[in-house]
Amino acid sequence: MDFLAGSRVLDLAQPMRRGMPQSPNHPPFRMALERRHGDLVRPDGGSAANELIVTGGHVGTHVDALAHVSQDGVLHGGVDASSVQSHLGFSSHGIESFEVYVGRAAVLDVARVHGVPVLPAGYEITAEDLDACDVAVHPGDAVLIGTGWSRRWDEHDAFIGQRDGTPGPGVAAGAWLAGRGVRVVGGETIAFEHIPAGRGHAVLPVHRMLLVERGIHIVETMRLHPLLDTGARECLLVLNPLPIVGATGAPVRPLAILPS
Repeated sequence: MDFLAGSRVLDLAQPMRRGMPQSPNHPPFRMALERRHGDLVRPDGGSAANELIVTGGHVGTHVDALAHVSQDGVLHGGVDASSVQSHLGFSSHGIESFEVYVGRAAVLDVARVHGVPVLPAGYEITAEDLDACDVAVHPGDAVLIGTGWSRRWDEHDAFIGQRDGTPGPGVAAGAWLAGRGVRVVGGETIAFEHIPAGRGHAVLPVHRMLLVERGIHIVETMRLHPLLDTGARECLLVLNPLPIVGATGAPVRPLAILPS
């Protein structure tokens, strides 16, 4: 199509593999070949291989459904969590109810504001940091917050941040985002939160503010550094997680489209 001619497409998903960094709160990703070439050979000599994949919904680059977090037993919109959950998942607020996002994403590169490629472990992003990015954010936008943390993907323990923490938005930055009526937010760390040293995922107030109080979806573990390296302040974002019925989250392969 002419309107996409010459556009640059960036894949913002981390590759999924056994042993990749992930939250210890979720089942790990596993893949194994169930059938190998030669196990079954057709009369014409053809053969096929296939795999078995096991994964948590919040492993790798993924979108959080509104069913993911409750506060005092209540999901977004005042829905009683116990009334919609069962061994089959959620009958309301599951990831299959996420409406495909194709629209503007404001890119707030906080690491660039501070003149560094990667923010320090445990750094709390403030509302002032987001203001300093000087990028307009409109109701219904997606907002991608650059910390540079995806550059550390191959540093397994450091990326997870159990000891030293990870950079992310604190409560004031969460309120800044919520107050602008955005549709979805995304970041490079396992949890879209300020995680101080030694704290792990003990409390996640920004998740509560966004998912429960405002109905704003969260994308985590994004591979944003190729987009940050372009210096782009906005892009067209395509976001379409797997529609797993009743799930609290699902893998996604976000695409950023930049004009030529």
